[in-house]
This record gives sequence, structure tokens and C-alpha cells, in this order.
Amino acid sequence: MSALRLTYLALAIWGTIHPMYWFITWFVQNEWSLMAMVDAWHANASTTGLVWDLTIAAVALTVFVLVETWQRRRFIGLLAIPATFCIGVSCGLPLYLFLRSRPD
Repeated sequence: MSALRLTYLALAIWGTIHPMYWFITWFVQNEWSLMAMVDAWHANASTTGLVWDLTIAAVALTVFVLVETWQRRRFIGLLAIPATFCIGVSCGLPLYLFLRSRPD
């Protein structure tokens, strides 16, 4: 496996573990309330802007993954879509780059 592929994989793992640690910590402190988290995401203009920034990035990544999958017929890349929306762009993007860089 190339150094670049290992870097993508390491970033995908880090992009899973690091955000999930903070999400789980927050949920434990706030009684697993999803609505409270959504409210916290919109607590001020800064956090609202960040939510929209990440949402737009996730949608753009999804469109890119779908187009690339359609053109290349490498369906394994579709795994990046649920990773993006269930974990975050910090996992989905490097995961897709890892899967996409796999030799034929």
C-alpha cells in the first residue's frame, strides 16, 4: 500500500475517532438528546455558519462520489456517502480518497 493511501486511511480513521469522541462526550452530558445537539449547532451565527459550511461540503462530496461512481463503475466508493452523513466530512472525504486510490 502506498504512503498516500496510508495517509488517506489514517485521516479517515482520525476523522472518525476524533469527532465521535466529542459527539459521544456531548451526548453523555446532555442525556442523548439529538434535538439539544441540533439546537447547540445553531447557538450563534458562528456555529450556524459552520453547520452550513459542512453541510454544503457534504452535499458537494456526495455529488462528486455519485458522478465518479457512475463513470468509473467502482461502487465501493459509495461507502463514503453514509460515512459522510453519519460521521462527518472528516471521515467521508479521506475514506473516499482511500477507496478511489485503490489500484485496479
